[in-house]
Amino acid sequence: MWKLAGALALALKGAAGAEVQKAVVAGGCFWCVESDFEQVEGVLDVVSGYTGGSLENPTYGNHEGHFEAVEITFDSAVISYDALIAKFLRSVDVLDAGGQFCDRGDAYRTAIFVSDAAQRAAAETAVAEAGTALGATVVTPVLEAGRFWIAEDYHQDYYKGTGIILTRAGPKKQSNAYKFYRESCGRDARVKELWGDQALSH
Repeated sequence: MWKLAGALALALKGAAGAEVQKAVVAGGCFWCVESDFEQVEGVLDVVSGYTGGSLENPTYGNHEGHFEAVEITFDSAVISYDALIAKFLRSVDVLDAGGQFCDRGDAYRTAIFVSDAAQRAAAETAVAEAGTALGATVVTPVLEAGRFWIAEDYHQDYYKGTGIILTRAGPKKQSNAYKFYRESCGRDARVKELWGDQALSH
């Protein structure tokens, strides 16, 4: 189900002649990737979901073989696919093959899922440039896109939620619980350590 705000934005942008495209990436916790990229100029919508596996109808409780991923809808007249992927790589730890930050395991690995030859060429170039910038081997793979399964409604815009969540630090409003999780997980600190001034600001 499309998020209402995203659907309205797409309708308005489409009417104005936007060049609407999609990119699918996996960067660990999909709440965090969604939060990061909904702030990027030219991005129209970000949806959390699962992809990269063979399991039909994956759920949060059972998405074995799938990555947590997001589908980013963007106006390529405002931000190109190349620039979007460069920003993505600078929002994650591209040197970690075992997950991201405090989230470990296959579901939390990074990846770029491409739908055609142009996206593949752009993604592979971006990965090579990231490796050169870091002077290290980037482990984020470029993979063929498969079906993208939209995650449960409660995962969409999780970082904006207003309900009450029980955390290790006691009950918190969902948006504050998200901030507590993100900080405790060390995501922004590690990205800043790795990328410095190139890091995608949050």
